[in-house]
Amino acid sequence: MGSENESTTVAARTADTAGTAGTEAVATMAAEDVATTAGEVPAYPVAPGYRVNVRSGPGTKYPIVRTLTLGAWVQIYCQTPGEWITGPYGTTNVWDNIGPGQFVSDAYVKTGSDGYVTRRCG
Repeated sequence: MGSENESTTVAARTADTAGTAGTEAVATMAAEDVATTAGEVPAYPVAPGYRVNVRSGPGTKYPIVRTLTLGAWVQIYCQTPGEWITGPYGTTNVWDNIGPGQFVSDAYVKTGSDGYVTRRCG
């Protein structure tokens, strides 16, 4: 992607990842792989090579509401504690709310942090 100071404008894939079907937001991707959309909600990439299940709550006991496509980015509106999950980015009980009634384990989202990166849900 170039030097650490370089940023590139990209089209955020919000229709598939944040529940805003039919819209395309312009985003700026910084060196740390975080995109900010026009609405200022940061978007983060899902681990490469994974089709992550989106659940109705923060744990695997909740029903799957959809599955993210390969290469998806997600906007994180809030985060909440839930079931402990191990994934490519470690073991965590943090779950990311990516839309109304839609949660993914933070263990599959590259936020650059082992903890919370936004406000807590609720």
